Amino acid sequence: MRGLLIALAAATLTFTAAPAHAAEPPRTGFEQTGKWTTQDEEQAYLKALGLPVTQIGTTAQGRPVQLVRVGPKARTVVLFICSQHGDEPSGREACLIAMRDLPRRAGVTYLFVPNANPDGRVANTRGNSAGIDINRDHLQLQTAEARAMAAVIRDWQPDVIHDLHEFGPSAPYYVKDVLWLWPRNLNAQQDVHDLSESLSRSYVKPAVEAAGRTSGVYGIYVDPVTGEPVRQVAGDHQERILRNTAALKHSTGLLLETNVTGTPRKRVYSHLIAVDGTLKFVGEKRSLIERANALSRAVRSGPVYFGGADNQPPSPGQVDANPPCGYVLTAAQFTQIGDELALHGISSQYLRGGDRIVPLKQEARALIPLLLDARADGELVAARPVARC
Repeated sequence: MRGLLIALAAATLTFTAAPAHAAEPPRTGFEQTGKWTTQDEEQAYLKALGLPVTQIGTTAQGRPVQLVRVGPKARTVVLFICSQHGDEPSGREACLIAMRDLPRRAGVTYLFVPNANPDGRVANTRGNSAGIDINRDHLQLQTAEARAMAAVIRDWQPDVIHDLHEFGPSAPYYVKDVLWLWPRNLNAQQDVHDLSESLSRSYVKPAVEAAGRTSGVYGIYVDPVTGEPVRQVAGDHQERILRNTAALKHSTGLLLETNVTGTPRKRVYSHLIAVDGTLKFVGEKRSLIERANALSRAVRSGPVYFGGADNQPPSPGQVDANPPCGYVLTAAQFTQIGDELALHGISSQYLRGGDRIVPLKQEARALIPLLLDARADGELVAARPVARC
């Protein structure tokens, strides 16, 4: 795991291009010049690496959204989503370096979406070319970028998802070097939630702090004197945010943010340290991760939550203690959202007359009410709940 950090340290002591030698591995534009890797440099670098690259989507401006696989197809899958926000480039740079230098481990496949927002990266904007925040689109799937990632999660069923971002400080509270956060949505299976929190607190936190970085929980202002939480500033429970959507789709994971006020090298280096923490977590907890994700996929019962978080109790009106057996979609509704349901891996059954029923008794149970119930914050349509299927 130290190879990631050693490689970056060696490559960025000076940002001058070294003479080319046949034995030298490819280097990113950032490693060679200290400037963010361009789109053309990224494509040339990926080609030089010789890793399997699949185009999983195309942006509105015609740029490819790509998936890079490191290692053979294996039982355990770790997915890195890099720079969903185009003006947060250091995660992308860290992913490009990591896919070259991370140590291979038997039984583990590493997947990278190295540039999750190509149009936004070129324009240096948070959103994509339509101004949509991709990290708020993992439920409704309006964007080509979010749709591409949904297909990857459906088809590869990753055990761990590591989502790389950056944040701007807000003194005197939001001033750490690195912030991290696990899925807080109450519909996440408990073991998936607990392992995700452990990934943040027990692996990424010690890794970045051992390297001399300060770190803390993302989304909460903390009084610098008392250390007490002041207020929440992030959508803790929102199912449309990737870290929550991923947990509802049975993946352990975290959101990782580095501070944009650091030097470019420090920002990229901090991400690589955090990646090391995730690699250690996977190495030590593989069996527990696989067990938790299998439990999450198993047919479950229990209440459905339309609000609240693990640090914020839901109101009584946000809890359905006796959820329906399923939801009935009219033929018109199914025509409207059938593609999105398929991308989410949700199955339905044909009813006489052309309607469809989406039973809760399937792997996607935790997600279905949030997509089809009128009480949800961001439902695709308000379908009709039914007590019997």
